[in-house]
Amino acid sequence: MVELTARSACLDILPVKIGSMTLVEADLGTLTSISPFQDQQVAVSDALTQAYGLAFPAPNRTTGEDRARAIWFGRETAVLVGAPVPPGLDKIAAITDQSDAWACVTLSGPGHTDALARLVPVDLRLKSFEVGHTTRTLLGHMHASITRTAPDEVLILVFRSMAVTLVDELKEAMEAVAARG
Repeated sequence: MVELTARSACLDILPVKIGSMTLVEADLGTLTSISPFQDQQVAVSDALTQAYGLAFPAPNRTTGEDRARAIWFGRETAVLVGAPVPPGLDKIAAITDQSDAWACVTLSGPGHTDALARLVPVDLRLKSFEVGHTTRTLLGHMHASITRTAPDEVLILVFRSMAVTLVDELKEAMEAVAARG
């Protein structure tokens, strides 16, 4: 029988440092999508609050911190990051393990928003896209989730199959920004 070995989505292609910007893989641990059943969003939010002190996020927002975070992921859907699903949540929400489905990277440093501006049709400058803000958008031709985690850092998630393309396109954008000084 063949033995399968878990591999990082960005194995052998990250980290990358260009100019003042750094692109690294983010190990987020468990990723679980949560979609509350009809009329259960308050109950789901209460369960997350009791378990981790974070609420179900409003559209385009995140709640929580690094140890446990909920990221808005679309209409009435969030992704719980880095923590197990609270007991009983499967009775009031659709739960799906997404841990192996996404390539997760962070892009940081001065110039990171200039690099992203070459690929993303959303204003990601800090004055418009504050810490805790998140969006689902295109990054080049890929669907992506982008979350501001610090004033000079964003978390980017794309489908795992797009990891090499993500890194290639971000490297090219980073190089262009670094070249112009």
